[in-house]
Amino acid sequence: MWPSLSGSPSSSPASLSGVEGDFKKDNVYIREFHPSEQEVVRRIFYEGIMERIPNTAFRGLKHQPLIQLIYGIFTIICFVVTKSLLLTCCLPIFLMGMRYYFSRKVILSYLECALHTDMSDIENYYMKPPGSCFWVAVLDGNVVGIVAARGNEEDNTVELRRMSVDSNFRGKGIAKALGRKVLEFAMLNNYSSIILGTTAVKVAAHKLYESLGFKHVGIIEHYTLPGMTHSILERMFFQLRYHRYRLQLREE
Repeated sequence: MWPSLSGSPSSSPASLSGVEGDFKKDNVYIREFHPSEQEVVRRIFYEGIMERIPNTAFRGLKHQPLIQLIYGIFTIICFVVTKSLLLTCCLPIFLMGMRYYFSRKVILSYLECALHTDMSDIENYYMKPPGSCFWVAVLDGNVVGIVAARGNEEDNTVELRRMSVDSNFRGKGIAKALGRKVLEFAMLNNYSSIILGTTAVKVAAHKLYESLGFKHVGIIEHYTLPGMTHSILERMFFQLRYHRYRLQLREE
């Protein structure tokens, strides 16, 4: 039986049945990962993370008022010193280019780390340990989405991880179905809550978590990813906000 996630009609068992009906129509279903799918799963994960490069570089700037102010001051100083309108107009383009460069540099380092840890051996990291699992969404025989659950016995929580959907198959409710599979898994295994963390900039990602019943419980500013050097230039052109979410299933 599904939990009452957010108290809205969209979280009811009836609405869930409707979603499942849509999946049958589109021949989409969720099942456990098979080792033969390692490469396609890694590709979906890789492409999903690569999309965050421009999002972090450009969209992320709206959440950084201090950096915006510094860039504005640089632009003014450039005009005062050079008296050149051309150079002053080119400076913002240069600053955005630097943001893209450092965003790409750091995110590629993060990908390198992820692809050599859990995403290098999904079977051993997620399928064999008790209380963890990895699922794929399949459409017409092709894997089009992924999600993982990693259990923590110490605090009886399970972490939703690695959720991603092939960009060619979005808008079909696949991500929501993957999230609900983790909810079902957590309930069957008597976990008290589900947690997740994300550096996603897109509003759609946060709305998805909220639609599943997750509550936003905090933000870590200036979040550090593996591969970051914390140099002055890196801090100037690359910053992340880490959002933490929790879905309480039952009280301990």
